[in-house]
Amino acid sequence: MLAEVVLGGDPFDVPGAWAGMVGAIRNLGRPGIASMAIAAVDTALWDLKARLLQQPLARLLGIAHDQVAVYGSGGFTSFTGDELVEQLSGWAQRDRIPRVKLKVGTAWGARQSRDLERVRRVREALGGEVELYVDANGAYDRKQAIRLAREFADLGVTWFEEPVSSDDLEGLREVRDQSATEVAAGEYGYDLAYFQRMLQAGAVDCLQADVSRCAGITEWLRVAALAAGHNLEISAHCAQSLTAHPAMSVPNLRHLEYFADHARVDRLLFDGVLDPDGGTLRPDLSVPGWDSS
Repeated sequence: MLAEVVLGGDPFDVPGAWAGMVGAIRNLGRPGIASMAIAAVDTALWDLKARLLQQPLARLLGIAHDQVAVYGSGGFTSFTGDELVEQLSGWAQRDRIPRVKLKVGTAWGARQSRDLERVRRVREALGGEVELYVDANGAYDRKQAIRLAREFADLGVTWFEEPVSSDDLEGLREVRDQSATEVAAGEYGYDLAYFQRMLQAGAVDCLQADVSRCAGITEWLRVAALAAGHNLEISAHCAQSLTAHPAMSVPNLRHLEYFADHARVDRLLFDGVLDPDGGTLRPDLSVPGWDSS
């Protein structure tokens, strides 16, 4: 369905192609796989336009930052304590990434003491200089999240991602209001209306958005602008190889999630994968499009 819209179109009119694709999937439903398909084509069209103009994508979009801050992300609840410390310490010490994130919400919130012990162990291993983030993936209920947010804060946690379901906007706001840690959510957003509802609810301190979900770069840039309109920063969710160039163009970018699984899989599929350097990614601006791979 998207091919029928895009084939034969002007490669310089990416927003027009994007609007046509959104119209074409109206009866299929905007959230979900159709939005991710639009993201894939939108990505390719931006790359094509940049290559035709012999410009790196970041320069075509306009550069606001010459590098993209990242945080190391992984620390799954399935990890042993040693595996957890090894991964997060590697980012902090080997790659000099000054901020790292681990998963909490073990067994969908049924093992709070284990969650606290894992955070405590990581903090002891990393010391006090590294920013520590946690991600519950919506595993806790409101009261659990509020109690744990206070205990996490005592361990120096500054970022609490999806303490409750991202669909529970009132719950996110409640945790945010009663916690010293910043509350973040938004990775499951597919369209601008989703992010508008989240921001209007005052649900987050920093908005997340995923280029590969929210219908591509065209919409992701709009989401970033929407966050700026609410005086908030945006954090790019995962897909670091995909997101580094557009992230450079957003003035209110906080950082990009450098996700362990994507770092591994990208290297299996692509050449020229970016490595974090002192907590940042620096895309190659000497070649057109995304990169030379």
